[in-house]
Amino acid sequence: MAEAFDLVVVGGGPGGYVAAIRASQLKMKVALVERENLGGICLNWGCIPTKALLRASEINHLLHSLDAYGFAADNIRFDFAKVVKRSRSVAGQLSGGVKHLLRKNKVTVFDGHAKLAGAGKVAVTKDGKPVAELLGKHVILATGARARVLPGIEPDGKLIWSYREAMTAPALPKRLIVIGSGAIGSEFASFYRNMGSEVTLIEAMDRILPVEDAEISAFVHKAFEKQGMKVMVGAKLQGVRKEGDAIAAIVEAGGKVTEIKADRLISAVGIVGNVEDLGLEGTKIQVDRTHILTDAFGRTGEPGIYAIGDLTGPPWLAHKASHEGIICVEAIAGLHPHAMDTLNIPGCTYCRPQVASVGLTEAAAKARGHEVKVGRFPFIGNGKAIAMGEPEGFVKTVFDAKTGALLGAHMVGPEVTEMIQGYGIARTLETTEVELMHTVFPHPTVSEAMHESVLDAYGRVIHI
Repeated sequence: MAEAFDLVVVGGGPGGYVAAIRASQLKMKVALVERENLGGICLNWGCIPTKALLRASEINHLLHSLDAYGFAADNIRFDFAKVVKRSRSVAGQLSGGVKHLLRKNKVTVFDGHAKLAGAGKVAVTKDGKPVAELLGKHVILATGARARVLPGIEPDGKLIWSYREAMTAPALPKRLIVIGSGAIGSEFASFYRNMGSEVTLIEAMDRILPVEDAEISAFVHKAFEKQGMKVMVGAKLQGVRKEGDAIAAIVEAGGKVTEIKADRLISAVGIVGNVEDLGLEGTKIQVDRTHILTDAFGRTGEPGIYAIGDLTGPPWLAHKASHEGIICVEAIAGLHPHAMDTLNIPGCTYCRPQVASVGLTEAAAKARGHEVKVGRFPFIGNGKAIAMGEPEGFVKTVFDAKTGALLGAHMVGPEVTEMIQGYGIARTLETTEVELMHTVFPHPTVSEAMHESVLDAYGRVIHI
């Protein structure tokens, strides 16, 4: 017999499991269907395990920079297998935590693949065999996305890696090519370079980290090259050639064709939504370039069916998916939540140096017709950053010259991913430069650079 629920959530990633828990808090009877791992790609194969790897690479960099802090050590080495094992252990621990949270909130979890099977019906199967038939007054699709595969460079698990192989490599490659310099590509390039690989980063656009402010991209480009990484922009991959246990990439840049040889290649060229085999046929749900179209509260064109997270398009971020899940559920419950403003969603890249931003870039603000005031403050003028031995980088703030509204904030440098939430709060509260100027920042902290950047936009900077 079919089991009835107030809400059926399809997908147990950061969008789906958060939506399920919030719905349970609102006294709904909730089912969640997950076919692989609770916590989704982010927790198991993305955000969390990559940060564990990057932490290891930061430690490796620090151990090779001990002299700057007055220390000395001989025979510094690492066990790459243990580095990978720790990353997987961190992911496993948190996946178990999600299972506990769902149980605590009385969410019924089904292990299998879910498919819409008519009005209010969801069929669950496992390995092709029926598991359950669920009846849901409301259904939220939160099936996420997967790595885009370019013809000719399909991951083969050996020479050409997707993010999964890159996270579980059996050994450190001596030479590595990374295709794509978005957050995923830049993080893997940074990790492997800091662990000792010779890395070539290839980007088709005219700059790396193309969604970031141009000044931030330029700074990271120079920092990567200073670390010994080869960075190619405006470069088109024409093909690859496998040569035994090595691979060669044929790249066209500046009118010249270059062949780059390496031991392994990582493809990080974007993602596509998981819209296949969901039973969308015959519904009024619209799909645009592998992503489901929704309104501001997750409603699709089919009554009672909603979609959230990476499945619905950019920005492809776990925290965006989680908040969308909460907004969607609260709308279902009639609580009248605020629609999400994607410009208030911070973006973070955990390469070395770290990058974080929220709101409009300077170029985007001008393109929208804003007259802007721009402030900048370098970490070389910040006491805590100098004391930490990390004075590279800067903070950039963009204001509307007429209203004082904070249009955007962009940071590159030490622990900026932990600080961007301050500007995120400011944008959510519609803060102007006046409130930011009158906010007292503690000393000595790296966050003081945020304050100084605001002051600089209005000619009042103190420490530079």
